[in-house]
Parts: sequence; C-alpha cells; structure tokens
Amino acid sequence: MLQDKLIPFIKKFDEINNILVSQDFSTNIKKMTELSKEQSNLEPIVNVANLYNEVISSIKDNKSLLDDNELGELAKEELKELEIRKNDLEDQIRILLIPKDPYDDKNIYIELRAGTGGDEAAIFVGDLYRAYLRYAENRNWTVEIMNSSNSESGGYKEIVILIKGDQVYSRLKFEGGTHRVQRVPLTESQGRVHTSAITVAVMPEVDDVEININQSDLKIDVMRSSGCGGQSVNTTDSAVRITHIPSGIVVTNQDQKSQHRNKEKAMKVLKARLHNLEIQQKQEAQGASRKSQVGSGDRSGRIRTYNYPQNRISDHRINLTLYRLEYIMNDGLFDEVIEPLIANHQANMISDD
Repeated sequence: MLQDKLIPFIKKFDEINNILVSQDFSTNIKKMTELSKEQSNLEPIVNVANLYNEVISSIKDNKSLLDDNELGELAKEELKELEIRKNDLEDQIRILLIPKDPYDDKNIYIELRAGTGGDEAAIFVGDLYRAYLRYAENRNWTVEIMNSSNSESGGYKEIVILIKGDQVYSRLKFEGGTHRVQRVPLTESQGRVHTSAITVAVMPEVDDVEININQSDLKIDVMRSSGCGGQSVNTTDSAVRITHIPSGIVVTNQDQKSQHRNKEKAMKVLKARLHNLEIQQKQEAQGASRKSQVGSGDRSGRIRTYNYPQNRISDHRINLTLYRLEYIMNDGLFDEVIEPLIANHQANMISDD
C-alpha cells in the first residue's frame, strides 16, 4: 500500500524536526547543517504525503455519504475530483520515491573537447560552452574555467569548467556524450553544410575523502605556458601537466600565473576524472540498462545533433526534435531539452521498479 511506504519518511522528518527544535547546536554547527539538509531533502515527499493522506481521508468520508439522501449526489461529484487529485499525487509520489542519485547535489566539471571536424569542431566547443554559461546564469549558478586550450581559428580545442550551484549534477548529468553539429562554416564559399563533432564529459566534483591518490602514482611536469600560435602567455614556467601513471589520465593546466594554483586546479580535475572512471566501471558491472539510465559523462555515444540550417536540435536518446536551436543556444534555454530527458529517465526508473 502506497500510504505505508510514506510512513518512514514522515516519521524521519518529524524526528529531525524535534531534534532541531529541542537541541542547542551552537557548539556543533556541522551536525545542525547535516540535519537541516536531510530535513530539506525529505520535505518534498513529506509535503506530498500529507496532501495524499488528506485526500485519502476525504475519499473515505465522501464514500460514507453516498447513501445519504441529501448529501449523496454532492459526495459523488466531490469523489470524482478527489480521485483525479489522488491519481496526480500518486504520480508525484512514484517519482519522489525513485532512489536518489547520490551525486545529484554535487557541483560538476564539464569537459568539452573538439573531435572530428577540425576548426569547425573547435568553434562549436566555444559555442556550446557559452550556451552552458548562459544556462548557468539563468539558474544562478557560478562558472569557473579550470583549464582551456584555445584554437587558432577561434573557439577551443578543449575547455574544462567547474559549475557550482543548487542541483547542478541533477540537471546536467545527461549532457555527457558526443554532440554533432551541422552548419555552413564561415570559410565555406560554396555554401555546403559540414558535419563536425565534439565530446562532452560530465564529472561530479569530489571531496578529498572520496578519492585517494598515491603520490608515487603521479608524474608532474612543469613547463612554460603557451597560447594560440605558440606565443608565450607567462614568462615563468607556471604550466603544470600531471600524469596519473596507473590510468594513463593526463591533466594539463596553464590558465593561472601561479604554478601552485595551476597544480591545485589540475589535481582537482584529475580527482574528478578518476572518480568518474570509477563510476563508469561500476555502471558497466551493473549492466547496460543501468548505464543507459545514468548520465555518466561517457563520450562514446552520439546523443544530440545541432542542425543550424534547419534551426533544429535533436536528442537521439528520446527522439526529441525542437526547431528552436537559435533560442536554446543564444539564451541558454536548455531546460527545453533537459526536462524531457529527466521525465524519460524517471519513467524508466518507475517501470523498472
């Protein structure tokens, strides 16, 4: 019975509320913060649960009045509305009962890298980065460039950004994969449409306690920073390249003038990449169906096409096509794509339950 499934959530919410009200946390702010966050996470399902219990109670009351000569017809009409409300609330509850992704509250690193298509791919890396930037601004998130490698023709060969804010991973975890762009390059004199591709990896930010790196597994090189065309960016050897020998992962950072700061940023990205590798390995062990339901940052699959001549954006995973490419890219309106992806993911999770 659905009501029975809701009881533990209500009890836990009330228990936390009583603790927060009755105890003095002036000497243990960390504990208070943890309890407040847990209470906040429970609040949505508890609010819907309370509404659902009220509706069930009202349905019971109205059914008892069906044989009443005066109130029977009124009760019958009200029951119709209550049943619709009950079904709506049950749909909401099923979604809220889906096991929470442990990374949904995390900040993320997004790594965009030019693939096939040469200069045009690098230009699109810049275009998609700026579209994500606008989306972040729309949601009051902050964006920090961790590392970038400029392309001589404009755009980026590669750019890694850190996005911080509320529920960042939960919104952007489905962006990982190959993004294909179809358009006429500025250098194309015949007006022919060219196809190029970039890869996107989405990685949750990790705490030091979540991933342990043996320093003997690292090879750290220091070199002079260089910009487009090889010109010197800094006059000191501040660029840092870190190689994680067991995995072969290489992270380079040269955006900061300080060697220490470049090393610090490179280590953060390395930890995120190693942690993301662990996530992918776990998903592979759990099977393909689980992997397909989770935004893993996997670059192997083509997930989306951006067709500029047709003003079309198509997400191939859910057969979604919108003829609003210009608005989505220019104004950062990615919710138009993300919301259907989340709804599809939730539907898959409910059907597998």
